[in-house]
Amino acid sequence: MAVKTVCPYCGVGCGILAEARDGQVTVKGDPDHPANFGRLCSKGAALGETLDLEGRLLAPMVDGKSATWESAIEKTARAFREAIDAHGPDSVAIYASGQMLTEDYYVANKLMKGFIGSANIDTNSRLCMASTVAGHIRAFGSDTVPGVYEDLELADLVVLVGSNLAWCHPVLYQRIAAAKQARPGMRVINIDPRRTATSDLADISLSIAPGGDLALFAGLLDHLARTGRIDADYCRDHVSGLTEALAAASEIDLSQTGLTAPELQAFYDLWAGTEKVVTVFSQGVNQAIDGTDKVNAILNVHLATGRIGRPGMGPFSVTGQPNAMGGREVGGLATMLAAHLDIANPQHRAALQNFWQSPAMASRPGLKAVDLFRACREGKIKALWIISTNPAVTLPEADSVRDAIRACPFVAVSDITAETDTAPLADVLFPAAGWGEKSGTVTNSERRISRQRAFLPVPGAARPDWRILCDVAAAMGWGEAFAYDRPADIFREYAALTGLSARFGRDLDLTGLVEADYDAIEPVQWPRREGGDGGGGRFFAEGGFFTPDRRARMIPSVATPFARATSTAFSLRLNTGRVRDQWHTMTRSAKSPRLNRHTAEPYVEIHPDDAAEKAIAPADLVQIDNPYGRVVARALITENTPRGSIFLPMHWNGHWASAGRADALVPGDTDPHSGQPALKASVARIEKLAVAWYGFAVCHSRFDPAAAYWARARSGGGWQAELAGTETPDDWIGYARSLFGLHSDVSVLSAMDATRGTARVAFHTGGQVQAALFAAPEPVAVSRSFVADALKGPARPADVLAGRPGAGRPDSGPIVCSCFDVGVNTILAAIADRGLVDIDAIGAALGAGTNCGSCRPELSGLLMRSSPSRVAAE
Repeated sequence: MAVKTVCPYCGVGCGILAEARDGQVTVKGDPDHPANFGRLCSKGAALGETLDLEGRLLAPMVDGKSATWESAIEKTARAFREAIDAHGPDSVAIYASGQMLTEDYYVANKLMKGFIGSANIDTNSRLCMASTVAGHIRAFGSDTVPGVYEDLELADLVVLVGSNLAWCHPVLYQRIAAAKQARPGMRVINIDPRRTATSDLADISLSIAPGGDLALFAGLLDHLARTGRIDADYCRDHVSGLTEALAAASEIDLSQTGLTAPELQAFYDLWAGTEKVVTVFSQGVNQAIDGTDKVNAILNVHLATGRIGRPGMGPFSVTGQPNAMGGREVGGLATMLAAHLDIANPQHRAALQNFWQSPAMASRPGLKAVDLFRACREGKIKALWIISTNPAVTLPEADSVRDAIRACPFVAVSDITAETDTAPLADVLFPAAGWGEKSGTVTNSERRISRQRAFLPVPGAARPDWRILCDVAAAMGWGEAFAYDRPADIFREYAALTGLSARFGRDLDLTGLVEADYDAIEPVQWPRREGGDGGGGRFFAEGGFFTPDRRARMIPSVATPFARATSTAFSLRLNTGRVRDQWHTMTRSAKSPRLNRHTAEPYVEIHPDDAAEKAIAPADLVQIDNPYGRVVARALITENTPRGSIFLPMHWNGHWASAGRADALVPGDTDPHSGQPALKASVARIEKLAVAWYGFAVCHSRFDPAAAYWARARSGGGWQAELAGTETPDDWIGYARSLFGLHSDVSVLSAMDATRGTARVAFHTGGQVQAALFAAPEPVAVSRSFVADALKGPARPADVLAGRPGAGRPDSGPIVCSCFDVGVNTILAAIADRGLVDIDAIGAALGAGTNCGSCRPELSGLLMRSSPSRVAAE
């Protein structure tokens, strides 16, 4: 029987029906869940492929050796207690994650702030949504998301700012696309320095200059004032700071946007003239040194016009992680208390301490993420616990962060795997239960709480995070306060705690769920007041903000220059972000062969003019470096990235590539209000990597590449890797045997061309290919999909050496649609042979583009490439 649960990827919070049967797990979208109504993205659809136990951490480890739970718990509790006794509570810290369930987060926050007595608990949500939190609090008095997903469908204008929604939140993208198709008069504006997959949906695409968002929205505020679009009644009754904000906006230099006067005028006129407008923003706004000010510039225009909290209008922040919102609600950030209470308010602190009956209470904000790891490096943190995250990859100055963790006297890591860049740095490794094994709640971007339910047994000795935290708390002497038997006990305590928020006139109230049947909770929006109505809904249509005078605050917009200026030495602006089919540092998503088929190695987008200056050709390997680190990636030459900028995905790490950690290049510059790092504004240089040979390899079993450059990935028949070396092997067959770990009894077929410098080697037993290596002095031109699929058989070794299927055998080509495993060649052939003229026709013929829709922009491009004169408008 299928179990109703929720996806563990982004903050959309899609409902899933998961069923485990005969050792296999099938997943499909839950048609009844109000976040997705049955839709899933490519990553969600592939979840069943990510649940094997390969690489799982199944028992505690202490000092690199398998250990008992008792010894691991005791060592951790002793390290924390000794540090506190010798150096005070601020000498210890927890670094948590938006992957944790609300119940896990709650226990961690309670332990750290209420019993240890320090606010040194922060989370990787600091890297993605902290500027939104700070902006909300400055404007609204609380971290309140005013709107709901339905507003995206009811709006007459949707403005997307710094959000590649098609790849990062595909289901929301599809909801907007469906609404636009149903109401052709609906308009979409996409604002992004890059042309992304999301641009395909837009009526207007504004290629804003990097960092130009604040100037754009300050200019919009000034335009609203000059054209009489300010809602004077709403501002009189509910808003403070209008005069000051308008004065600052009138001084903004619009040249900072990089847009032409006609582009600005078109955007301003459409926004001003459309009452039902939603402005959607994400990491492109948040991850900046002035991210909080950018958020407030967006909030300002909605407050000034009263376009907030009503159907089809308002600002809308889309979160990046499945429970970033839940973490914010329970006080997971170092700057807040549980239930949206204020750490600077002594009444709030006293009430929370009384509720918990705790021996202590943090009285000031703790160290934010970047500062926390700097404190580790400086020797101020003596004991650190990292839970469900990989900071040695994701933090800015990642090399320095790795060294800081290594230098900390005691480090515990809770994770489902030891195969991360962070885990080897730990003194204690706790095996955690993963998705499908643990039970709890998460909150999505529209304040909707959903149950994440278990449908698999917990493997080995793994435990859920809340249980591990409670065990350590008990070993530190606080067992009675952490004597929970199951997640439902924790949730009820947390829901009751939100009564304090209601008592202080705050927004977060879950008291109506205290007596709910936890196992039967359906997706529900907060607030959910005890004895109240259905709850949920929108905020602020009639004011009612959570400031002392219940009025919103408009914040003057003042432009902030980049912390790092480009120079002759480092002339490129480095932007980082996500790709369609991978997630964070690939611990889960890279287990899926079909997700790897879309993008199997690190790449860097570079404009053709910048590439030409450096003599970089398509598919060359390039080195990107600056004073903080070095990355090697494949060159993707495209006009989608503006000249003077490069784009580098953030996912690859030391387990999947030799030098792919993008955040090693990012300095630790942070927003002064939120502490969020500026992950999209580094400076760098790029050079073609000098190599003697390039290679592509496949093997039935996992292998450890021995080359100057490598990037490996799971494939349908085993494993594959891109390779490059600085010295050409004298014996390619011997090199290949060593690479794959094959004995001499495995047969070999080879094709060497000394004149061209190419080598092709295939190993086989009984006619079945076991491994193959292709090498050449330039990027290897073989069909990756054909060679990788050959491992699944049947395929003759001689055919595999050809690198492409023989006559009459189709080559699907690089994957475009991951949901249905449809390659570019299959799509182009169908367009030509069947006369397909639009995306819906492709979907009907091949299935491509009919599930998550993330590939629809690529399908549109293939249609144009195939027959631009007869493509139907979509």
